[in-house]
Amino acid sequence: MGKTLSLAVLGLMCTGAVVGQMKKQFTVDNQDNCQTVDLSLKAKTGNCFIRAGQTAELLSIYSNQDLEEYAHTFSNEVKNAICFVKLALEQEGQRGVSKKISYQVFGGGEEKISDKFWKVYLTDTKPYSLDLDYGLGNANIDLSGLSIKKLKINTGSADVNVSYAAGQENKVEMDTFFVKVDLGSLNVRHLNLSRSRVVIAEVGFGNIFLDFSNRPETMPTVQGSVGAGNMIIVLPEESVPVMVKINESWLCSVNLSKNLKRIGVNAYGNPAYSRNPKNALTFDLDVSMGKIIFKEKAN
Repeated sequence: MGKTLSLAVLGLMCTGAVVGQMKKQFTVDNQDNCQTVDLSLKAKTGNCFIRAGQTAELLSIYSNQDLEEYAHTFSNEVKNAICFVKLALEQEGQRGVSKKISYQVFGGGEEKISDKFWKVYLTDTKPYSLDLDYGLGNANIDLSGLSIKKLKINTGSADVNVSYAAGQENKVEMDTFFVKVDLGSLNVRHLNLSRSRVVIAEVGFGNIFLDFSNRPETMPTVQGSVGAGNMIIVLPEESVPVMVKINESWLCSVNLSKNLKRIGVNAYGNPAYSRNPKNALTFDLDVSMGKIIFKEKAN
């Protein structure tokens, strides 16, 4: 039987507080029978920040809003030593995705940036599987020093940044690093620190930036698809073997770095790959009407 964790929902405890003060909203306490955390977090609007916290709490969320100012749902339970936590956040009074599309495609004036935010803290004492879903707004995700077994990020029209700002690598080997963009943008820095075996990146009409500029400890397989958007990939130094397969159409645009030369049908490799094809950084990409750009690491 699953044991339900106690999720403390904390509002502002005093009256007359200054508007905009950061307040603790949600916590999920650590428990001995929880060996790993499966966290699903959806933020339809607003600004979201994720990073390692300073406590052993599995989840701590702060906001500059009061709890009654936004809609939210949550559930959590422990099954077979896995803590399943689901939390959905929605800032009230925000315009829908259809209006966001009209702003991007047809213009319509300056888009108002919300000053409402959630700050999400995770513990570095337990491994996580993260499923993050963003609608509108912005998200900054710093995975430095955490233990992430699986990562899945979906962004509708939000702008998302993923980094390892402190330069600390993932404490465990990651199975899959999955990112998907519809209309927004997603930037991933220092992918080598993720220690992921598989990277999957999908773009609809938006933009993705993938930074492989530093040599990975384990060379991942990178699978990607681009609809009508853009994908920019920064390659590591010339000594790292790189092989690229691209299934492209006549409507697309592909810009290869100067070190990538044709080695077969829709296949390209750098000189290091020609000398030693084993343990190569491998890309398997599809592009329809969009653009893929490979850049070399800046000296």
